[in-house]
Amino acid sequence: MVLRAAVVLSSSKLCSKALRFYSTDIVGANPILVRNFIHSALYHPEHGYFSKRSGPVGVLESSIRFNQLEGRSAYMKYLDKLYKVHDISWFTPVELFKPWYAYAIAESILRTANLSVPLKIYEIGGGSGTCAKCILDYMMLNAPPKVYSSMKYTCVEISPSLAQKQRETIGEVQTHLSKFNVECRDATDRSRWGKKETQPCWVIMLEVLDNLPHDLVYAPNQASTWMEVWLQKDNDSQVSEVYKPIQDSLISRCMEIIGTDIDDPSRGRKFISNIVSRIFPKPRRAWLPTGCLKLLETLHSALPNMSLIASDFSYLPDVTIGGDRAPLVSSKKDGKTVDHSSYLDAKGDADIFFPTDFWLLERIDHACSGFSNQIKKPGAFKPLKKRRTITLDSAAFMEEFGLPMKTRTKDGYNPLLDDFRNTKFYLSVPTHNTK
Repeated sequence: MVLRAAVVLSSSKLCSKALRFYSTDIVGANPILVRNFIHSALYHPEHGYFSKRSGPVGVLESSIRFNQLEGRSAYMKYLDKLYKVHDISWFTPVELFKPWYAYAIAESILRTANLSVPLKIYEIGGGSGTCAKCILDYMMLNAPPKVYSSMKYTCVEISPSLAQKQRETIGEVQTHLSKFNVECRDATDRSRWGKKETQPCWVIMLEVLDNLPHDLVYAPNQASTWMEVWLQKDNDSQVSEVYKPIQDSLISRCMEIIGTDIDDPSRGRKFISNIVSRIFPKPRRAWLPTGCLKLLETLHSALPNMSLIASDFSYLPDVTIGGDRAPLVSSKKDGKTVDHSSYLDAKGDADIFFPTDFWLLERIDHACSGFSNQIKKPGAFKPLKKRRTITLDSAAFMEEFGLPMKTRTKDGYNPLLDDFRNTKFYLSVPTHNTK
């Protein structure tokens, strides 16, 4: 079973004047890049999807007792009931499988962290605070006493309403309060991180990459050069795309890291592509993870000795929006999930989430750490990577660090292992190769 959230969401199409109206409000009088449109639709302080309320992501009052459910059918009925009762868009995996999901992350940190120095954890986009609370619970129960007593856990959260929810969740355990802090700010803003922190630390990002702004590039055929996509209003106040030569520095850096054939994973077919494009010209569109690049550039600059744990969706089903690595745009209306046929339909009550190309994530991570494949001097040694990285299917990660039997139903069905086959974990730690 392939999921794009906690359950498979229905596919449909919607395009209305009301949706277009907010799109025009986002764009304004001056043209903007697609990533700025997405950022505003998701994170605008008043109208953004994550800023208007803490309701997009649900919170379970108690853990699901999987061992009391007969099997998959019983689990899906129970889940459907939860969605109707809570009337929210979706439950995150860390919420559905609490505390076990976060416990696995805590165990992976304990096994590899340098416990001779105080443990410091940053979580980017902490949601309802469930992950933070469960990790603090695990450290209190399983780590050496000095680890828990000296540790610091900081959530960096852009949404004021979610930041408040995190404080409330952590406050359920009094001893956690002195170890926890939430900073309501944009994690991609380097100036808000202050001075460079050289001590080892951990950074956790769960379902963060899928909501980071992306840029869109376009080419009229397979042999043409890529162009930036901008959005502007026409004379009727409708939003339309405008294509310009690549000039934006963030788009340029992202394309340089990814390579020239950004929409062709097989690479190296330029000669054939030139012939085909003359016979069968076809426009090309590709989404670039420029938000991911900006975030990792910031984190590597502010926290050069960080260890990173990121989990996200490696691909999404039922995507109808055009372009390589295209997003799903989904909203909930009258208790039903509605998929939109255009990213311009996002008006503040729609989630925009992208699949994560973990091959590209690794390339971006290495590039932001200062690694380059280029040998600058003839005869010089091949550059050494500054990060050790591994990508694991979520099931493999949970079997290695977690307790999968805790999420197993009576007949052996395990939603944590069986229903999240399109999700992966990415782990990245410093190698201390400084040259």
